Formats: sequence, structure tokens, C-alpha cells
Amino acid sequence: MKKIPVAIVGASGYTGLELIKILISHPKFEIVYLSTTNGEEDLFKLHPSLEKVTKNLDIKKTDPKEIAKVAKLVFLALPHKTAMTIAKELLELGIKVVDLSADYRLDQKTYEKFYCLHTDSKNLSHSIYGLIEYFEEEIKKASLVAGPGCYPTATLLGLLPFIPYIDTSLPIFIDAKSGVSGAGKKLSSTTHFVTINENIFAYNPISHRHAPEIEEKIKQLFKKETQVVFVPHLIPTTRGELVSIYATLKEEIDPIEILKEKYQNRFFIRIKDKPVDTKSVLGTHFCDIFAKSSKKALFISSAIDNLLRGASSQAVVAANLMMGFEETLGIPKIAYVP
Repeated sequence: MKKIPVAIVGASGYTGLELIKILISHPKFEIVYLSTTNGEEDLFKLHPSLEKVTKNLDIKKTDPKEIAKVAKLVFLALPHKTAMTIAKELLELGIKVVDLSADYRLDQKTYEKFYCLHTDSKNLSHSIYGLIEYFEEEIKKASLVAGPGCYPTATLLGLLPFIPYIDTSLPIFIDAKSGVSGAGKKLSSTTHFVTINENIFAYNPISHRHAPEIEEKIKQLFKKETQVVFVPHLIPTTRGELVSIYATLKEEIDPIEILKEKYQNRFFIRIKDKPVDTKSVLGTHFCDIFAKSSKKALFISSAIDNLLRGASSQAVVAANLMMGFEETLGIPKIAYVP
């Protein structure tokens, strides 16, 4: 069977590289177009790890009309604001889009409060949130899927099964820690080796823009409003994400049984009987979840690879569903270390 041609716009970043790594061995997709902001770069100079394992595709300057001539689906691994300008034109040309930026994740009012003016409200109104376990059927019919943020992915997968049992009139506290790759390739004072080495610190506490994303999805799925107190931390690792969630229950429950029942048919969710760690998920699409309660206190811990489950592999799973394939097709399943 002939493979479906796909394009990656934004091939120079960490998520772009992970997309390439997944798609070069995907049984149903073939990369036919790579582009960056500048174009005319050498793939192997951009990503030396790919030399001799994939063909040296020409990297072009992004041109939606040229993409539409060769590809059926496009992955946008671009910053917010930039992504929506490309997505709008691609969708008008009849091309399916999986966007890894924040441009189509939120309602317009919330997006503009935390990001910038939105210039594609038409497509925003029918984008589908790419959290597979909760929007699978909608994704199958979608022409535009918005990849969730890495922090919201790990948080929501752990938290959502418990929302019916949580007292949502009280704040939900989230302590999240991520490797430096989550900040992207662009160097800053906080991601400089001298700063992050043997160090850990919080950033944008309480006011971080992933908090409204989490609150919005809780409201969308359960018609409940709650305050999410979200505090992210940068840790001195390349990748991996660990999220700890603290909430107050309305009644005593068996949290492990609730998780097992909710995710019993989900291959990429693993329920653990002890606190989870990042090493066990690095290089995979798995989300490992543990939970424990004492009277009305609830603790939830979830771990993902921020570049894969939190971005690139989640985007490929969405593409699988959009094209009528199985969720697990071509998706990384083996961790880097035991």
C-alpha cells in the first residue's frame, strides 16, 4: 500500500526532530516535505543524529501552496502566533493539520488573555483538542487537531478520572517538574548550563498559562469550574516530566481502582502501585500514573516524556486516528533504560 505523504513545518526544533524520528520508520506515513523559517538548510547539519538513518531531504522555506501539492497532512512544530498563519492557509487548501503550538488549544478569550491576538477564529472554533483518551472519536473526524501542552497532558491524564470525586470548590494544587528541552532550543538565562546545572527552581508560579488550559478542559468535560494552582519547575535533565497533584475529595475512594477502571482499555496508560518516575517513560508514548488517598486527601503522580507524549508522539497518534489507522501504529514503546 502506498504511504500517505506528510510534511513537517518547523523541522529545526526538538519536537521537529522527534517527529522526523517517528515518521521515518512509520509504516503508513512518508515524509515528503520539511521546512524551517529560513529554509535551505542541510538536514544532517541541522540534526547530525539522522545521518545514514534517513535520506537527506531538502529543507525548504515554508510555502503552504507547495506543501498542498505534495502532502495530505501537515505537522506544525512552530511557536504560537506563527502556527495559526500557516494553519489557516493549509486548511483552506484542504490539507489536514496537527498543530503542536498553543494556537488552537483554547477558546479565543482565554487564548488572547495569555498569548496574543488570535487571527483565525473560524478554524479555532472547530479545532479538536488532541488528548486521545478523551477526544478520540472527535479526532477521527477532524481536519485540525490541537496538540495539548506537555504539562496539561501529564496533569489531565492523572487528574480527570478523579474530577467526579473531588471537591472542586477548593483549589487543586499541581507541582510540575520538566527537563530543559521543554523550553525549546532557544537559549535563555534560565536554560543556560551554568544556571540549570545542579539546580532546580520554580518559574511563573500560579500565573503560568497552562493553568487556564487545564481549567478549561475540566469545564469542557465535566461542566465544573475549579481553581488550578499550577507551579512548574525546571530541573537539570534533558527530558522527562513529573507532575504531582494534590486535591480534596468529597468522599473516601480507592484511587487505584478508579484509574484501572477508567483506563482499562488504553494501551498507553500504565497504572502503577507505587510513585512513578521519569526514566521508565523516556523515549516512549506511555503515561505512568499512581494515586493514593488518605481520608479526603488525594495525591496523584504522573510521568511522561515531554517531547513525545507531551508533543510529537501525541501528534502522530492524532494523525493515525485522523487517517483511519490504529492509535499504536508506529508509536515509540520502548524506554531508553529499564
